[in-house]
Amino acid sequence: MYLKSLQLFQFKNHTNNHFKFSNKVICFTGDNGTGKTNILDAIHYLCKTKSYFNHIDAQNIEFSKDYFMLKGFFLKNERDTEVQCNVKAGEGKTIKNNQKRYKRFSDHIGKFPVVIISPTDTNLIIEGSEIRRKYLDNTISQCNVSYLQTLINYNKILKQRNSLLKQFNEKKYFDEFSLNIYNEKLVEYGNTIYKERISFIKQLNPVFQKYYEFISESREEVELIYKSQLIDNDFSLLLKESLEKDRFSNFTQCGIHKDDMLFKMNNYSIKKIGSQGQQKSFLVALKLAQFEFLKENISFKPILLLDDIFDKLDKKRVLKLISFVNQNLFGQVFITDTQQDRCEEILSSANISSDMFVIKDNISLYEKN
Repeated sequence: MYLKSLQLFQFKNHTNNHFKFSNKVICFTGDNGTGKTNILDAIHYLCKTKSYFNHIDAQNIEFSKDYFMLKGFFLKNERDTEVQCNVKAGEGKTIKNNQKRYKRFSDHIGKFPVVIISPTDTNLIIEGSEIRRKYLDNTISQCNVSYLQTLINYNKILKQRNSLLKQFNEKKYFDEFSLNIYNEKLVEYGNTIYKERISFIKQLNPVFQKYYEFISESREEVELIYKSQLIDNDFSLLLKESLEKDRFSNFTQCGIHKDDMLFKMNNYSIKKIGSQGQQKSFLVALKLAQFEFLKENISFKPILLLDDIFDKLDKKRVLKLISFVNQNLFGQVFITDTQQDRCEEILSSANISSDMFVIKDNISLYEKN
């Protein structure tokens, strides 16, 4: 699978640009602010139906315009597929596959898997558990359609249960029968999600550890630990035990929406003891493990987006990462960098052929093979 062409119309700072790609390494170079990362984000939009950097669709429209359009042609299983995304201020978003509009965006997830490595990934370490749950869910959903639907159902029931709790509080009454209806569904969906997450972490851990050891050449022991209230506890019983807290807070206090993934180094939180270099290695290894998990479970290679890695990683880690291209680990790879000479030198030293797009201040494009 690879992306053959991409069109951006009134998307962020791209008024109207069109690219044609080969099935190899593609580089976008240019000064900061010229829109290199926005091109990668457009690819992410077409693969995942949303931005990687700003999930408020209307804020991705070019300044002073009222809509944007993205269009890409993917080659998959020897068949061309046109994917189009349109966002209009005040009207929302549409996604089309070969001119056919999706009724549910979730039906598109997993058709064109993608993994991105970006400087913003540090949020996985420094931010709260919601960011790490999204990493879990986004990865599993790209290769398991039923998981995504179960997750959607769980969140819908959770919202309805919380609304019912609030209603009890405001109207000063309690209906145990009605609450139990939501409890049963919450337990059903929650247990399914819990099992999938446990299985995912179990598969991911050894692969992640392998990549960390290779990239860092260090002796630290790293581990991903899944934290959940459902470990050694019955979900139904937890709901009963937390009922009073739920009624007081108008919120469901237990369930898989409280899960977390702990990042450990030598049995301590990497957030507390990891150096900047160790944290970068940790995150790159985590994303490479994600890539391999998807590849093994969907039987083809996802698209890989590498945003500004040559500037944010030291040379040793960059060369380690790029070496995987020659090992045929990746398929189509997109790279952004501020320095064309550096990008060419690194790829040339690794004997990797690439297409180079140089982005100028006025978004004029020059292609160099």
